[in-house]
Amino acid sequence: MAKAAEKQKKEVTMEEALWKSADKLRGAIEPAEYKHVVLSLFFLKFASDKFVKCREKIIKNHGEKYADMKPFYTQENVFYLPEESRWSYIIENAKQDDIALKIDTALFTIEKNNPALKGALPDNYYSRLHFDTAKLASLLDEINRINTDDEENDIIGRVYEYFLSKFALAEGKGKGEFYTPKCIVNLIAEMLEPYDGILYDPCCGSGGMFVQSIKFVEAHSGNKKNVSIYGQEYTNTTFKLAKMNLAIRGISANLGEMAANTFTNDQHKDLKADYIMANPPFNQKEWRAENELVDDPRWRGYEVPPTSNANYGWILNIVSKLSQNGVAGFLLANGALSDDGTELKIRQRLIENHLVEAIIILPRNLFYTTDISVTLWILNKNKKARVVEQNGQLKHYRNREDEILFMDLRQMGSPYEKKYIELTEDDRAKVAEVYHNWQQEGYEQTYQNVPEFCYSASFDEVKEKGFTLVPSRYIKFVNRDENIDFDAKMKALQSELKDLLVQEEKSKADLLNVFKELGYEIEL
Repeated sequence: MAKAAEKQKKEVTMEEALWKSADKLRGAIEPAEYKHVVLSLFFLKFASDKFVKCREKIIKNHGEKYADMKPFYTQENVFYLPEESRWSYIIENAKQDDIALKIDTALFTIEKNNPALKGALPDNYYSRLHFDTAKLASLLDEINRINTDDEENDIIGRVYEYFLSKFALAEGKGKGEFYTPKCIVNLIAEMLEPYDGILYDPCCGSGGMFVQSIKFVEAHSGNKKNVSIYGQEYTNTTFKLAKMNLAIRGISANLGEMAANTFTNDQHKDLKADYIMANPPFNQKEWRAENELVDDPRWRGYEVPPTSNANYGWILNIVSKLSQNGVAGFLLANGALSDDGTELKIRQRLIENHLVEAIIILPRNLFYTTDISVTLWILNKNKKARVVEQNGQLKHYRNREDEILFMDLRQMGSPYEKKYIELTEDDRAKVAEVYHNWQQEGYEQTYQNVPEFCYSASFDEVKEKGFTLVPSRYIKFVNRDENIDFDAKMKALQSELKDLLVQEEKSKADLLNVFKELGYEIEL
């Protein structure tokens, strides 16, 4: 009996638990509400699990009498939770008629006692849903089985993304509400190396770029206190998620006063960032009215981005925020590489201004919510020769003003969760190494153009090709058809076809024989 109970309480994968938790909600609320209901409970468990770990550590190191002293938790970047806000209290009372009120009280208390969460948690939300107590208790039981001990991933973003993908919610399509997979964020961080300075994301979603960037800094023995984080998010729900996601990890950030449109209500107008990492909504249409923002200072020196597509609006917003030596890495749909008209004029000016440093085509199926291949752009405000101290090391950059590095990663990546692809640690290390070698003095000994992978193009080459940034226009591709031995290939096909025809005849004979033995001979 004990073994059965132990098996019942066994932890399950996050995806299994999420799906089962969603099952508990069917018929009780609309599918669009699923993620909101589950995420706040997930946050409550996540915060509580961190609190319990910290509490045990305090008791072990200092004794029981210090277990409820808030400063001990603050110095560990962990929220101190009064008893009524702890997950254990919620689970103990899961079957009580007032459990919805208890959940609301727990969330209210946490937000009240932690300024970093101001406005992030739902207010009186569960009481207003009028949940059946049994359904809510069952949901709590499923959430209770989720293992939150995953410090490597942006799990709040991952949970949110899971719901957007699983239920194909229209509100998440094309609005940038998806979170960027960890492998892509890590690739951008490994190329930009944001060890110190100001880091900005103009469309920060649930904050995944910041979470993984700080992980990168810590993994390379850097100090996260040397990185100042600024961001902005348009959707109020996602804005709250970002605040939750960062606060629970002890990451201080300025996300602006409110959720707001980056174009029409820029929350950081005078900001100059050393690093910009972003995943803007792809091909965003009608992002401004025809006569709106035509004199915006962000377009100064360029054409006004067209209303039909925001891609170049995002590019120029990013350019306007770069500091004197700032560098940016961001994702765009592949169409932005070769768009004509106004976009071509802007792209030409960007190239003439020596801002475009690298263009990297990524594999398909990296995202949960879209299977298209997208491009990673690297812009650099200062491609001149200079020596820079970075994380305790001197880097000798060569002059790259009249060069652009093109890379194609579509043959990279490994299967992930059956139908997705991820760039492995080795993949990312290879790409980052090529990029950094290409930037450095003495690159002739460490970098070379590789067919179907990378090519360093001169300004004149790019100009000659009409300022297109499509990598395949520059990277050499091998014509494998030239190396085919036609006679050998045909003989192999001849042998395979013969075997197939023999097998077909045998199957036909066996079938006719079966019918004959049954007394139903087939005359041909």
